[in-house]
Amino acid sequence: MTRRGFLAGTVLLAQDPVLRVDVRLVRLLATVKDQNGRLVGSLEKADFSVTDCGVPQEIAVFERHTEQPLSIALMIDISGSTAKDLKYEVESASRFLKALTREGNNGDALSLYTFNHDVTMQSGYTRSQRRIQRALKDLRPEGGTSLYDALLLVAEPLSDRNGRRVIVVVTDGGDTTSVRSYHDALRAVHQADAVIYSIVVVPIVNDAGRNVGGENALTQLGKSTGGRAFFPTVGPQLDQAFADILRDLRTQYLLAYYPKGLPDPAPRFRPVRIETQAPNLRVLARDGYYGE
Repeated sequence: MTRRGFLAGTVLLAQDPVLRVDVRLVRLLATVKDQNGRLVGSLEKADFSVTDCGVPQEIAVFERHTEQPLSIALMIDISGSTAKDLKYEVESASRFLKALTREGNNGDALSLYTFNHDVTMQSGYTRSQRRIQRALKDLRPEGGTSLYDALLLVAEPLSDRNGRRVIVVVTDGGDTTSVRSYHDALRAVHQADAVIYSIVVVPIVNDAGRNVGGENALTQLGKSTGGRAFFPTVGPQLDQAFADILRDLRTQYLLAYYPKGLPDPAPRFRPVRIETQAPNLRVLARDGYYGE
């Protein structure tokens, strides 16, 4: 049974009672890149080390190029400020959908959400291109941007999906109308064990007039969950951002461990760090998880 990013396991503990052992398997998805930004997909289990609350952990599960099914929640901003570029965003999203279903695991599925001042699920998780394309065709831009509220609503059903959980946000900037906060949204995404990729379609080249604070928040959401943010213009750059996300997902490592030796009491949010033995490699992975 899978719940909020942990897999139930059974550990019988007969040793020193001072040692803290958690019976939940913590899963970490990791993308590794070299100093030039190229993906590295050939590492072995022995090449990685994991610490939880600063305590070294034993990797119990390791998969290279993991084929665990993907559940991708695609979130498209349809606030009034997206009117100029929405058509191009929809076209690129359609091509991303075709690429997703053309290759990979047959269990991969995508859902479509739109958000402005409201949040709407346009399609549940499916591999049907026709169903998603039909929903994409009828989008109309208006209103403000409730990004953080949308992330909370998307994260809850995503947490019940098996395999890997990914959120792809297509927007033109920051939040303007949410009731919930950035920290609320980040916590919900962490609890869903999801990775966030943001595609911020830059409406203005100069900083003046842009929501730089919102762009920084999206960058940090990606960094904290093991994803990243892109800042393309419409056209080829936008298509490339979608292609890069798919390439990352096809080259992910899965590492998992049963937390051992944590401080007692352990903090509610437990910081995690993954490193490789090669100093020139960079690991993208979530920076922690919430204990129960």
